[in-house]
Amino acid sequence: MEQLLSHLNAAYNLARWLTRDDTDAEDVVQEAYLRAFKHYRTFNGGDGRSWLLAIVRNTFYTWLQQNRGPERQTPFDEEIHTAEEDHLNPEALLLQKASNQLVRQAIEELPAEFREVIVLRELEGLSYKQIADVTEIPVGTVMSRLARGRKRLEQNLSRMVRQESAQTKSPDPNPTLHVSRGAV
Repeated sequence: MEQLLSHLNAAYNLARWLTRDDTDAEDVVQEAYLRAFKHYRTFNGGDGRSWLLAIVRNTFYTWLQQNRGPERQTPFDEEIHTAEEDHLNPEALLLQKASNQLVRQAIEELPAEFREVIVLRELEGLSYKQIADVTEIPVGTVMSRLARGRKRLEQNLSRMVRQESAQTKSPDPNPTLHVSRGAV
């Protein structure tokens, strides 16, 4: 059982990306751990991390059906601080934070089926086989979803960069004065 506790950060990370909310992620992880402890006797001694993350994923989808309608889009506003950032100047830190925020927002916009495999592969470092075990889909489907998810992520980032670039090139001097005809 202690093996499961060592994967708490990975469980929370997956839940946080899936729920897009800190409090909801904590609830999902708590419920997932309760389920894992309750059904620990069914664990066959394989990869504990994959087994636990599968429970977190399944708990999330159960929670989603019970607590939300269709997925909502909320911005993910977590700041990232690493030891590497200590040597950067304020301007470089601001650019890095903006870049991280764009990537996070682009991941947030992905549909759940792509977001979960991207998070499991790129952020949690799981193998294709482990992702297949967690998501209960064939390895070929994992590979397909990763390819399609990465393509969508690239499209999201390109669109966001173009929008940001367009906004900075031609700022509107009087943004509050634009009113469409017939508006009151």
